[in-house]
Amino acid sequence: MGIKVLNPTSAGVRGMTRVTTEAITKSTPEKSLLAPKKSKAGRNNQGRVTVRHRGGGHKQSYRIIDFKRQKDNIPAKVAAVEYDPNRNAHIALLFYADGEKRYILAPLGLAVGAEIVSGPEADIRVGNCLPLANMPLGTEIHNIELRKGRGGQIVRSAGAKAQLVAKEGDFATVKLPSGEVRRVHADCRATVGQVGNIDIKNVSIGKAGRKRHMGWRPANRGVVMNAVDHPHGGGEGKSPIGGKPQTPWGKLAMGVKTRKRKSSDKLIVQPRKKK
Repeated sequence: MGIKVLNPTSAGVRGMTRVTTEAITKSTPEKSLLAPKKSKAGRNNQGRVTVRHRGGGHKQSYRIIDFKRQKDNIPAKVAAVEYDPNRNAHIALLFYADGEKRYILAPLGLAVGAEIVSGPEADIRVGNCLPLANMPLGTEIHNIELRKGRGGQIVRSAGAKAQLVAKEGDFATVKLPSGEVRRVHADCRATVGQVGNIDIKNVSIGKAGRKRHMGWRPANRGVVMNAVDHPHGGGEGKSPIGGKPQTPWGKLAMGVKTRKRKSSDKLIVQPRKKK
């Protein structure tokens, strides 16, 4: 993997960069693992915009990813590594010994032709999935379950990795990429290794049109709006916001805790924000 800098043949591509594609071995997806994905432009089931600045973009099909990895003791061969438009990580196509095909997140270093397996007896090898209780301390992991059998929910983006730092009783302690240290039940599963496509964080979008292809619409600052449209708006010329930063609906946007109390808070050993 690497970063490709494009020649400045126009103002649009000046400074634009892309991730090289030598890791991708197959350009067309597996049709049996596709699902339709309708663009909702940030709207909920009532038609109201609940996520602003979304809409347009290239049409996409959803790739059905196996986050649960529950086909125990059945070896699978990596048939291809593919691009997934729905996430920044690449995905790997697996051919299981029983004939089934599935997609998983492609870990760093997983090559085509490699054999991986899931289950408590699996080896500590990149791409294998097994319970935290069966892993040695210091193992780098991703796609971690928070509830047994629910499937991996955290550490799934490109380049992400967590580390198993302790085991005590029924719980394992995991250090997450954010710096948070969290307890997870030892029966929960995780995949060994780091998520691939680690250079995606270094990509420069380069032009506004490329962002529109990704489904993002322009976002205006509140300070340039009228007072009727935003609490920061109004005034003559360039004016200060006049008070504390607020959302368009008048809620304080800085310096105020927004996280609600959750039952899982008691499992956080060390928060990501140092006190």
